[in-house]
Amino acid sequence: MTDSVLARGLAQIDTLLEAVGPTDLGRPTPCSDWAVRDLADHLVFSVTAMAGMARGDQIDWSANVPHHEDPAAAFHLAADDLLEAVATAGDLFPEGMAAGELAVHAYDLATGLGRDVSDLDPVVAEVGHDFMSGALSDELRQGAFEPEQPAPAGAGPYERLAAFAGRTVTG
Repeated sequence: MTDSVLARGLAQIDTLLEAVGPTDLGRPTPCSDWAVRDLADHLVFSVTAMAGMARGDQIDWSANVPHHEDPAAAFHLAADDLLEAVATAGDLFPEGMAAGELAVHAYDLATGLGRDVSDLDPVVAEVGHDFMSGALSDELRQGAFEPEQPAPAGAGPYERLAAFAGRTVTG
C-alpha cells in the first residue's frame, strides 16, 4: 500500500476488522441500524463500489449488501482492488469522499469494538471532514446520514466527523 490518505484509511479499517472476533459481530455501533457484522459487510460493499466508481462503472448504492463469512478477508481484497483502480484513475477519484466514508465508519467500528479512536490516523478524518462539510447538503444527507449533532468540547477529528455525520458523540 502507498502512504496516501486513502491507503491509510483502508489500512486502519483492515486492522480493526482483523480484530473482530465472533463474539463482536452482534455488538452495536453508533450507526443505529447496524451491528458490527452489518457495518463490516457495508464496508466491503462500499469499498468494492468505490473501486467500480474509480473504473467508471455506474454504481447502485441502494443495492442489497451481501453478507461475508470472513469480512476481514473480503475487505482486504476489496481494499487492494480499490487502490489498484485508483492508481489507474489518478486524480479523477475523489479521495476526500473515500476518506469521509472510511473515517466515519472507522469511528463506528472502533466505538462498536470499545476501542479508543485517538489511535486512528487524524489526517484521514480531517480530509474526510473537509470533503463532507463542503459536499454534504441537507438533501444529500437524507438516507445516508442523520442530521448533524453537536460535538463535545475538545472533540478530536473522528468525534467531530462522526457528529457531523449525525452520530451522538459523548465526551
